[in-house]
Amino acid sequence: MLGGSFWVAFLRNTISTVLMLAFFLMMDRPRFCIKKTVWYYTIFGIFMITVYSVWYLAANSSFVRFAALSTIPVIGVFCSIMSREVVYLSLYKIALAFYLFSVCTFCGVDAARWWFEGNLWVDVFVRFVCLVLILVFTWFKLRRQFLNSVDFLLQEMDLFSVATLFVSVMLGAIMAYWPNLQGFSVFNMVRAFLFLFMSGTLQYAILHLYIHLGQEHYYQAEKELLEVNKQLLYQQMDLMKESEMDAARIRHDVRHHTLLIREYVQKGEYDQLLAYLTQYDEDVEKWKVKDVSRNRAVNSILTAYAKKARGQNIQVTMKVKLAENLPIRDTDWIAILANMFENAIHGCAASEREQQKIDIYIAQKKNKVMIQCRNTSSGEIVFRKGLPQSDKGGGMGVFSIIKAASRYEGETDFSVQDGMFITRILLNLI
Repeated sequence: MLGGSFWVAFLRNTISTVLMLAFFLMMDRPRFCIKKTVWYYTIFGIFMITVYSVWYLAANSSFVRFAALSTIPVIGVFCSIMSREVVYLSLYKIALAFYLFSVCTFCGVDAARWWFEGNLWVDVFVRFVCLVLILVFTWFKLRRQFLNSVDFLLQEMDLFSVATLFVSVMLGAIMAYWPNLQGFSVFNMVRAFLFLFMSGTLQYAILHLYIHLGQEHYYQAEKELLEVNKQLLYQQMDLMKESEMDAARIRHDVRHHTLLIREYVQKGEYDQLLAYLTQYDEDVEKWKVKDVSRNRAVNSILTAYAKKARGQNIQVTMKVKLAENLPIRDTDWIAILANMFENAIHGCAASEREQQKIDIYIAQKKNKVMIQCRNTSSGEIVFRKGLPQSDKGGGMGVFSIIKAASRYEGETDFSVQDGMFITRILLNLI
C-alpha cells in the first residue's frame, strides 16, 4: 500500500510468508516427521517469497490489488497437503493465519502513515515486531492450548460450523484490503480496526465455546467410565462372595468326605473309593472359574461380563491370546472391553432373537493388539460418521472406546454384517 523498492517488497513478502507458514505449522499436527516438514515449509516459503517479489516488480498494480488475497488458496493448498488434520480444520487455521497477516499489515501501514508520514522502513519494522509478538504468543500460549484441545474441536466442529467461523474471520480480514479503506483517514482506520477486532473476538469466543463443549463431553465420558469401573468392581465382589460361599461349603463337606474315604479304606473297597474320588474331581472342575487370559485386568473384565451375559441366556465364546504384562492401563482395558461387552449384551437383548451369542477374539501380534467382538444384532442400527447411534441417547460407550484407543494411536471400526454387529479395535503398543 505504501509502495517502495523491490527490496522493501521482498522484506514485506518475507514477513508475511513467515508469519502465515510459521503460525500454521505451530498449530498443526503435520503429516510427516518434523525435520522433513520444516524442509518442505522452508523450500515452499522461499519459492513464495521469490514469486511474489517478482510479481511486485513486474506488475505492481495487480500485485497491490490481488497479492494478499491470493495467498489464501496458494498457502491453503500447500498447508492442507502437509497436514494430517481434516480439511475443514486446516481451512480454519488458514483463515486464522490470514487474519493475523491482515492485522500485521494494518498495524504496519497505518502506524507508518499516522506517525511517520508513510515511512517505508517504519512499516517494515512494525510488521516485523508484530511478527515476533504473534509467533512468541502462539508458541508459548496458544499452541499448547490449541493442540491439547484439537480432539475436542474435531469432535464438536463440523463443516458448517467451520465454514461459519471461516467466513466471519475472512470478512474481518478482507476489510483491511477493501479499496474504500485504503485511503488514509481517521474514519477508515477506526472502521478497519473495529472490523478486525470484532471478527477476532468473535472467532476466539466461539473457539473457546467448542473447546468447552468438547471438555464437557470428555468429562461425561470419564464419569461413565468410573461408573463402569464401579459396576465391574461390584461384579468382582459378587464373584468373590460366591467363591467364599463355595469354599465354606467345601470346608463343611471335607469332614464328610474324610469319613467316607476312611470307611472305604477300612472296608478295602478301593474300586468304590477311586470312583468316588473321580466324581469328586469332576465336581471340583465345575466349581473352578476358568481363566480366559493370563492378563489379570483382561481376565477379570471378561470373566465378570461373561457371567452377566450367560445369566441372560446369551452364548459366549472367548478366545484370548495376550501376554501377561502389556503397556496398556487397566482403566483403558475397562473403557474398551467393558463398554464393548456391555454394548454387545444390550445388542443381543435388543435383537429379541431366540438364539443370542457373543464371540470375542483378542490377540497380540508383535506390537499390535487386535480386538474383535461379534454379537447378535437387530440390524436396525443407525450410523453417523461411521459411529453407531444409540436410540436411547447418550452413546458415550462408543466414545469411551474411541478415546481409550486413541491413547495408543489405535483404530476403531463398527459395522453390521449378516445380522451381527461387529466391533474391531486395533491398538499399537509403545
